[in-house]
Amino acid sequence: MFRTLVKVLVVVIALFLVQSGTGTGVVYGLDHVRVGHLPVTGHAKFFVAKEYGLFEKEGIDAELIEFINSADGLTALRAGKIDVGAFGTTAPLVHIAQGADLRIIAGIMGEDAAIITTPENAPKIKSLADLKGKKVATVRLATGDAVLRGALEKEGINWKNDLQIFELKSPPAVAEAVKSGQVDAGVTWGPHDLTAENSGLVVVIRSRSLSPGHPCCRLVATEDEIKSHRDTLVRFVRALLLAEKYAQENQKETVDAIVKYVKLDKDLIRKAYYEGFLDQSTDPNRDGVKNFWHTMQASEFVTSQVDISSFVDSSIYEAALNRLLEENPQDPYWKDLQKVFVQRNS
Repeated sequence: MFRTLVKVLVVVIALFLVQSGTGTGVVYGLDHVRVGHLPVTGHAKFFVAKEYGLFEKEGIDAELIEFINSADGLTALRAGKIDVGAFGTTAPLVHIAQGADLRIIAGIMGEDAAIITTPENAPKIKSLADLKGKKVATVRLATGDAVLRGALEKEGINWKNDLQIFELKSPPAVAEAVKSGQVDAGVTWGPHDLTAENSGLVVVIRSRSLSPGHPCCRLVATEDEIKSHRDTLVRFVRALLLAEKYAQENQKETVDAIVKYVKLDKDLIRKAYYEGFLDQSTDPNRDGVKNFWHTMQASEFVTSQVDISSFVDSSIYEAALNRLLEENPQDPYWKDLQKVFVQRNS
């Protein structure tokens, strides 16, 4: 009898572990979402929502999958290896220009890119005109890359002929190329701009001075994913909105969450996220994306003439925000976000 009871208990416990997800990594009863992200402070909303149960609160079991750059992340998204991901604005727009059926459904961050150089070169690179004849390193399909090329075009500087642009794999690779003298300057983003400064390099130009308010990483999904799991995505964006508000109100806890995914000193992370040049809005910012698209067209980064507005689905973010407003009608935070939404998504 005793042995029989033990066997029954073992079976019950095993079933419980399978259902609870302890043995599989998937939480029973929650919608499993594979999320592509970059190891940067600007993606803090993912980390906060994961670490403080905001995804689970919305019925989401989020599996965070790190990519070293936006190009690799978009390739994984199109191949169905992830369900949704946040990547630099340039990357999804380039894929859309090539015929990919992607949709931008929310924002993760904006601005935050920078041009770095050595202390010796800093006095020689004070404006875009000073980049003529120079070698400049960027990260392939990074937002800062497109901002730079668009700004050069506006200044009458041909980025194809007047300077040499080298596309590297990651921000650390850019910083190393600058430091070693292989290039004269490089384009990076937070917190890599701060780590570059800590290593002796100098920030000479900020992307916000070249294109004020420009969007950076956008949350992207395929049209099929949106059709099949729309409500899941609405709840996913709700969790990001809750994380956005949480991060504004809980600095220490937010830094603690970020440091688990971005292996840098806490003081550096805090500075990058709270004192840097980062727009932390989750708003999809359709108008900003349209402006960015026109910049990419003008600089010949893309040649497609599609209406990019049709590839920005702001209704998911709107639904998530409206639900939060209905539940918290007197909360000024959600009211302010609604006003911003109307302004940015005409």
